[in-house]
Amino acid sequence: MLNINSVQTHGTCDGVSRRDFLKVGSLAMGGLSLPQLLQAEKQASLGSSNKAVIMIYLAGGPTHHDTFDMKEEAPLDIRGEFRSIPTKAPGIRICELLPKIAGVMDKCSIIRSISDTVNSHSSFHVMTGKSQKGSQPAGGWPSIGSVVSKTLGRSGGTPAYLDLGGGIRGGGFLGTAYAGFKPSGQGRNDMQLNGISTDRFDDRQRLLNCFDQLRRDIDSSGTVEGMDAFNQEAFDVIASNKLLSALDYKKEDPKVIERYGSKNRNYLLARRLVEAGSRFVTLSTGGWDTHGDNFNKCRKSLLPNLDQGVGTLVEDLSERGMLDDVTVVVWGEFGRTPRINKNAGRDHWSRVMSVFMAGGGMNNGQVIGSSDRHGGEPSERPVRLGEVFSTIYRNCGIDSSTLQFDDLAGRPQYMVDPECKPIKELVG
Repeated sequence: MLNINSVQTHGTCDGVSRRDFLKVGSLAMGGLSLPQLLQAEKQASLGSSNKAVIMIYLAGGPTHHDTFDMKEEAPLDIRGEFRSIPTKAPGIRICELLPKIAGVMDKCSIIRSISDTVNSHSSFHVMTGKSQKGSQPAGGWPSIGSVVSKTLGRSGGTPAYLDLGGGIRGGGFLGTAYAGFKPSGQGRNDMQLNGISTDRFDDRQRLLNCFDQLRRDIDSSGTVEGMDAFNQEAFDVIASNKLLSALDYKKEDPKVIERYGSKNRNYLLARRLVEAGSRFVTLSTGGWDTHGDNFNKCRKSLLPNLDQGVGTLVEDLSERGMLDDVTVVVWGEFGRTPRINKNAGRDHWSRVMSVFMAGGGMNNGQVIGSSDRHGGEPSERPVRLGEVFSTIYRNCGIDSSTLQFDDLAGRPQYMVDPECKPIKELVG
């Protein structure tokens, strides 16, 4: 099995442990077989597109004061220990520990006035745009990844939606056919062909040899000819060099691997997966629930890793001519308190949050909205999560104003509140 592990396991205050890792080698599909998933996608009569989304979920809730919305004129117990630096986008300043992101800020934008997050250690509301605490339609709300998967479909030999962390379980009322491929779980047997264990993924050459032998054995027995079209396509997805090559980051130029750094291989994998044709990729990094020792944690690991991962990803996508087609979104569950607590930390704060976005063909290099002087409430241009979702859909060529699907009770449901339009400053 190909493992990309961090050296730490991060926990949040709700007691749930979230490790910053990717474990690639099995593809979980919520109990649905790969042939069934492919058949469902085929029946959707899907078109072709190069549009894709990489959503980076900062599990625990990052502090907006110490990243993208600094309050240097506020009292010390609010502004904290860090200072801001200028960026490549005139007039925009961000934390001094994010110099690489500052260098690509002309290709990025910041929303500083998200107004409707939820005080919960769950990615549900940033993956669906809905509150998990409210009533849900029959079958439950699907994530944006599931909606993009259903609407745009697969491209070649890669799954449409890969959940490498930060996603939600299942496909909601869209069904498990549109759940994200997970790096581990119930579908691990789908990557164990004729006794080929996923533990052998570490040895690329042995894997390819096994697939070559498997093809020969199947062909000689006549099994291939007896497979229906979807079973054959499932075999091709699993055995194709396209998917396996995307998962094998060691095939990348060593200089590119070095640029991302050993702790940010997940960012590199996300780029490789959308390059191979995936529509929506989520990844997650943990440790952001900084109720205590916020500044040391941010200084020593959280912000340097974020800077290298996100900064390199944006730079890499741009150099490859992919950035206009790929939307990058970086956010957590909520913001954090303006006032620093007695443990040198910041607590949960759902009244306002910052979101970092890049690419997508947007009018980047700007800040949307603002929080008040202490970073406690939206001040100018409050932005709803639905507006961010509508913008992401628009970047994928999907009109959110008409985006409806029937729930399991047969009732049509809008994926985004019709009042939430794409953010005009970014797409106008």
